[in-house]
Amino acid sequence: MKRARILAVVLAVLGIQLGWLIAPAYACGCGAMVPDPSRQIAVSSEQSVLRWDGRQEQIVMRLTVNGDADRAAWIMPVPHRATVRLGDPALFDQLATAMAPVHRTRYHFWPENGDWPFDNDDTMDAAAPPAAGGVSVVDRQRLGPFDVARLTATDPAALDTWLHENGFTFPARLKTALQPYVDRRWEYVAVRLAPKASHTPLNGALDPLHLTFASDRPVYPMRLSRLARTPQSLGLYVLAAHRMRTRTTIGGEEPRILFAGRLDKPAGALGKLATGTPYLTALTQQFPEPARISGDHELRRAAADTPVQQVIYEDRLREVAGVPVWLLTTGGGLLLVVTAVALVVVRRSRRPVTPPPPVQPPPPFTPSAPIG
Repeated sequence: MKRARILAVVLAVLGIQLGWLIAPAYACGCGAMVPDPSRQIAVSSEQSVLRWDGRQEQIVMRLTVNGDADRAAWIMPVPHRATVRLGDPALFDQLATAMAPVHRTRYHFWPENGDWPFDNDDTMDAAAPPAAGGVSVVDRQRLGPFDVARLTATDPAALDTWLHENGFTFPARLKTALQPYVDRRWEYVAVRLAPKASHTPLNGALDPLHLTFASDRPVYPMRLSRLARTPQSLGLYVLAAHRMRTRTTIGGEEPRILFAGRLDKPAGALGKLATGTPYLTALTQQFPEPARISGDHELRRAAADTPVQQVIYEDRLREVAGVPVWLLTTGGGLLLVVTAVALVVVRRSRRPVTPPPPVQPPPPFTPSAPIG
């Protein structure tokens, strides 16, 4: 009986853990994502470019997903009415080139591992007005693999109902998560993803979406990411007139700046987007506990436009004509010492020796006269 109870407990624990493993990941930094309940999907990478010129904000986002789901959806709250179009995938390649690390050579004096005489063959790798019923459809369009609906709503329950009735399947908790946006009278961009070929799993990098809306302050919606069940990460490129920073951490780790600097006459999609906003700030942030996400990222101008760029150093032993400097200096110093000692010895060997003074014989002994 006791063994049966232990077995039951073990099976229950395994069942819970298995449930966690197969539970679909339905959230990402840009909103809420959920596939068919019987399928799985995960956002392995999210890249977003936020451009703000003081009056208007643009967000270009690209998601990389994997799993076995052939349908999925997400929703992006926006503070004002947005226009939506497909973005240029080349934008992200150009950003990667613009913020590429600088390679520099760093010389060291003393030999290290791998330098003679400490040669070592081992190698080591260096280390994104409502109608009756509370919901109004502003527009609905097909953009590549996306079915995009722009919506307004005064009731989160009505919005949740409309989404489900129109094929945008989201988790039950979304209704509660949307309430703060409804209270602030934000609008919504709901996106349903479906590949061109039916029954084809969503995998790889999706086409970017480009959103444009009025905004008197730069903001990146993140609140819906608290619905995620797995740790989340954010990669955000910010184009503005100056270097930017996040106002708070909103429940995640401290954002890390990967790059900050003015772009030098970029071309192509990046050049067009960066016109008037030439300063690029690239940051990344981790959210180990998504449930702690407390709001949206608000961005502020940094205290100074201090540039930041990753530098990769190649360490080399300082040499002269192929000979290590340390060997020349230490060997040369030792040679000088040896030479000096040799000179001293030679000089001493050649110095004339003064003969000792001659030894004078003692005077002859004269016996004294007898005392009478």
